[in-house]
Amino acid sequence: MEDLTLQLWAVLLVSLRIAPTLAFAPPFTLLRIPVPVRVILALALSMALVAGHPDAALSALRAGQWPVSLAAGELFIGIAVALSLQCAFAAILWAGRAVDIQAGFGLAMVADPTTAAQMPLAGTIFAYAAALIFFAMGGAYDLLALWAASLKSLPLGAARIAGDMAALASFLSACFAAGLGLFGVTFLVLFLLDVAIAFMSRTLPQMNMLLIGFQVKSIAMLATLPISLALSTGIALHMLRSAMESAPRLLGAAG
Repeated sequence: MEDLTLQLWAVLLVSLRIAPTLAFAPPFTLLRIPVPVRVILALALSMALVAGHPDAALSALRAGQWPVSLAAGELFIGIAVALSLQCAFAAILWAGRAVDIQAGFGLAMVADPTTAAQMPLAGTIFAYAAALIFFAMGGAYDLLALWAASLKSLPLGAARIAGDMAALASFLSACFAAGLGLFGVTFLVLFLLDVAIAFMSRTLPQMNMLLIGFQVKSIAMLATLPISLALSTGIALHMLRSAMESAPRLLGAAG
C-alpha cells in the first residue's frame, strides 16, 4: 500500500514535466484540445515514464523527500521544455508580424479561438505550417524521448532551479535569425517594391503612391508567401530540431 502511494505521488510529480508543454507550448496550443483531455494525457504519459524508469522516479520519495519540495524542480523542467518550443514559434509569429507591417497589414490580426489571442496574418499561416512539419518529422516521438531522457539524466529530486542563460540567449538569437530566414523571399520582394515605389513617387508625384503601394505589396505578399513556405521548409525543420535539442542545455544538463 505504501509503495502504491509512492507511485501515485511519482506520477503526479512527473506529470509536472509534461503538463506545461501540453498546456502552453505550440503546436499543442494551436489545436483545440479540451483541458480534461490534456490533463488525462499528461497523467497517462507520466504513468508510462514512471513504469519505464521506476528507480529514477521513486528513489527520492523512498529517501523521504517531501513531494511538495520536489514539485518545484519538476515544474522547472517542464517549463524549460515548453519554453524551447514557445521560442521557436514566437520567432515565426514575430517575423510574420514584421511581414504584415511591411505589406500594409499592420492593423489586421487573426483571432485565435484556442488561445483567445491575436496573431499576425502571415505568421499564423507559417505557424500552422510549422506545426504540420513538427508532427510530420516525428516531433511528438522526439518529445516523448526527451521526457524519458530527462527522467533518466535528471531523476526525481535531482533538478536544480538554475538554467543556463548563455544557452538561452544563443537559442533565442538562432530562433529569431531563422524566423527572418523563413520569410526571406517575401522580405526581399517587399523591399524591392518599396524602392521602386519610392522612385516612382519622385518621378510621378501626382500619383497616390500610398494607395498603389498598398495594393501592389498586398498582392506581392500573397504571391510570395507560398514560395517562401516551399523554400523555407528546411529552415523550419532545423528550427524545430534545435528547439528539441536545446531543452537539455537550457536546464544545464547534458544533451
